[in-house]
Amino acid sequence: IVVLFITLRRSKKEPLIISEEDVRENVVTYDDEGGGEEDTEAFDITALRNPSAAEELKYRRDIRPEVKLTPRHQTLSTLESIDVQEFIKQRLAEADLDPSVPPYDSLQTYAYEGQRSEAGSISSLDSATTQSDQDYQYLGDWGPEFKKLAELYGEIDSERTT
Repeated sequence: IVVLFITLRRSKKEPLIISEEDVRENVVTYDDEGGGEEDTEAFDITALRNPSAAEELKYRRDIRPEVKLTPRHQTLSTLESIDVQEFIKQRLAEADLDPSVPPYDSLQTYAYEGQRSEAGSISSLDSATTQSDQDYQYLGDWGPEFKKLAELYGEIDSERTT
């Protein structure tokens, strides 16, 4: 038995898959732990770039700038001479006058309600029907789905009658 075991062991078995048919070299292991956003080595960033979208400065094309932009003055000053309120007002004015930065606001004119309005007043909708004109007793007939609603409006009716 030992001799039989040794001869079987020495005889080389033929592989089940021929190396030409072996496709394991094309299989990617997907059980790797990823680095999330910090993983910058596992992809090619050039494939993600769009060269037509890489404009140097993006200005609005539908309007022309009304005001020439003045370069920002940088002054070296000490902490005692900084007026924060004036600094913020100055930066706010610069941002408001710069037409190339978002958001691109536009004037929205809405219809108004009141005198000389085509719509008139909608307050008449509430005064046309008073609460006493409404009868909510039918809500109780609608079944258990509307039980809470029937209770709520039933209490209002019962408060008015007492």
